[in-house]
Amino acid sequence: MGTSKQRLEGPSDVEAVENARQGDHAAFRVLVERYQGRAYRLALRVLRDEESARDAVQEAFLKAYRSLDRFQGRSSFYTWFYRLVVNLCLDMRRRDRSDRHVEWAEELIHPSDQPGDPSREEADGGPAGALERAQIRERVAAAIDQLPDVQRETLILREVEGLSYKEIAESLGISKGTVMSRLHYARKKVQTILEDEGVA
Repeated sequence: MGTSKQRLEGPSDVEAVENARQGDHAAFRVLVERYQGRAYRLALRVLRDEESARDAVQEAFLKAYRSLDRFQGRSSFYTWFYRLVVNLCLDMRRRDRSDRHVEWAEELIHPSDQPGDPSREEADGGPAGALERAQIRERVAAAIDQLPDVQRETLILREVEGLSYKEIAESLGISKGTVMSRLHYARKKVQTILEDEGVA
């Protein structure tokens, strides 16, 4: 019974990685099928462009396959792979800073609001409010782009993907205290930049 269940669920990540290292392409395909959906959703939230998100995920899987020998297993495979995806997305954002990439900043502007809430839409002032929010999102995104890479990466993992401090620490290979410090300085710097530009 247990063997049948294991066969249905497939190999564990550790087994799949080890088999893929031995040249078993089917084993790596298990990892692709297991995580491509989550990776795509992450890339799409950061990049806000379907084609770019697909490209980022495909490149991340290729990079992961070529780098399997460097995966030491100190964290889970997905945590390691997650970082590859984030880094590639950040690289793509640096290469292409078009307006389509700024919408994710909405979560920093209305962190406690629920999208589609009628009371929020009324309070936001209809079309005029929507235009103002779009302009603010652009300025927030521009401010975030001015952050050092390590602070920007940490802020995206927290505010966009909603990872806990512990998950961010594992993903980036740093301590929880360092995560908290980076977030503190990142938010403070973004706030300072926006205040200098007259954004409340």
